[in-house]
Amino acid sequence: MEIGVLAMLRKGEDPFAPIRDYGLKTAQLQNWDMDNLNAATAEKVKHDLAASGIRLAAFWAGYTGKIVWNSYGGPDTCGIVPRDQRARRVGELKRGADFAAMIGAPALITHCGFIPENPMDPLYAETVAAIKDVALHCRERGIGFWFESGQETPLTLLRTIEDVGLDNLGVNLDTANLILYGRGNPVDALEVVGKYVRNLHVKDGVFPTDGRSLGKEVPFGEGRADFDRIIPKLYDLGFTGELIIEREIAGPQQIADIRLAVGKLTELLEKYKP
Repeated sequence: MEIGVLAMLRKGEDPFAPIRDYGLKTAQLQNWDMDNLNAATAEKVKHDLAASGIRLAAFWAGYTGKIVWNSYGGPDTCGIVPRDQRARRVGELKRGADFAAMIGAPALITHCGFIPENPMDPLYAETVAAIKDVALHCRERGIGFWFESGQETPLTLLRTIEDVGLDNLGVNLDTANLILYGRGNPVDALEVVGKYVRNLHVKDGVFPTDGRSLGKEVPFGEGRADFDRIIPKLYDLGFTGELIIEREIAGPQQIADIRLAVGKLTELLEKYKP
């Protein structure tokens, strides 16, 4: 298991410079700007990767349109579940897959949205078909398609993977999202989808305190993500992917919190190493 950090793709910036500053050698690259998905930007990313010595763990692709990051407004706005957003976002994710292939990323990651719990819901079959469309596009380009977890329950995620039925599917397990959305916890999720987990977003948080809001993200070790159980479970599963630290704030405190997470995570990996 290798520790890395989530990097953001922004025009004119080297996204991997902060990763070097943390003394790490791998990163997941995230993008929300569709204008970045072109050959010129891909060449710059490849140049920045080579200059930094950073290994690219995956490419995280966003999409356009309104998104509400909670369980109240999220089902109608997030991912490729909403009918009014789906066709455009499927196209944007395919563009993201093309870009991922250009920069040498092994996989495309995204939030597919609040996949319906009820497999008889017409939205479920429509969403599965849309995911399969994007995943086939990824497979044709020699890359994986990985679900970032948390907006759907682990069982729904497992069923979706089985129903899409392609061999390039995987999970980017976010250790906080299940908690933030009140869907469960990452330890139990590993029992359900562990064999599909390819890498992690290492993040911590606390559960929602009302039925409309998202839970609160907190620094590593201060929330309900039980890393003293997560890390041993990953070893038990034979997991060899990346542990990508994500801290969704900005400024000096983000840097301090990431450094703290690197240190604590390093200690845990050594503590539980078989």
